[in-house]
Amino acid sequence: MEQLDKDELAFLAYLSDYVTPHKKALIDKVLGERTRYITLVLENIYKPHNASAVLRTADCFGIQDVHVIEGDNSYDINPYVTRGAAQWVDLHKYDNASGNATEDCIKQLKHNGYKVVVTSPREGSLPVSDLPIDQPLALIFGNEHEGVSQAAMEAADGLVHIPMKGFTESFNISVSAAICLYALQEKIGGESMDNYSLNEEEKLKLKYRWYQEIVKHSAAHKRAFFHNRK
Repeated sequence: MEQLDKDELAFLAYLSDYVTPHKKALIDKVLGERTRYITLVLENIYKPHNASAVLRTADCFGIQDVHVIEGDNSYDINPYVTRGAAQWVDLHKYDNASGNATEDCIKQLKHNGYKVVVTSPREGSLPVSDLPIDQPLALIFGNEHEGVSQAAMEAADGLVHIPMKGFTESFNISVSAAICLYALQEKIGGESMDNYSLNEEEKLKLKYRWYQEIVKHSAAHKRAFFHNRK
């Protein structure tokens, strides 16, 4: 990961004078609980507000990255649903211009060390509480009508489901994401995992970005600061 250079570090120190002690403490607390060990993937979501609700869920559970495979449906953030969560979560989009967005996303996740698991009630699917947590996990959620694609099924490393006791076969996608994240974090909470939390450089880069989100007129501050350092 590319590190902040000396000018960026100086600007971070400059911005810190404009951040209240309360907000500094809150940001440090959130960063201490942030993770990239689990990530969420949304494939071809039909209703944009559902994807926005997942962003909010991800932030609430301390998940830093959400991947959106646009497929036939493009996605734009709904600020009324995210309630500001989009400021704090990294959104990675994969458009389908090549026709291989799903494969491209999964290939990239595997390259980054993730075990890719599709959420599906098909035979052979594990209950989410039985899913091993011995390596980073990427959970793929399909759209509201068709579920995950066959391409995702074939490229993934396994299947996982939420056990159901009623006639209805699925939850709303944001509810499904919340249940899965809660179950996995409950398991992880009982394990000693050195690579679950962000490293110090990741925290520093997020703090650099987040301070700019909360300081008024930060763009003007930034232009003036870097102009004066030339």
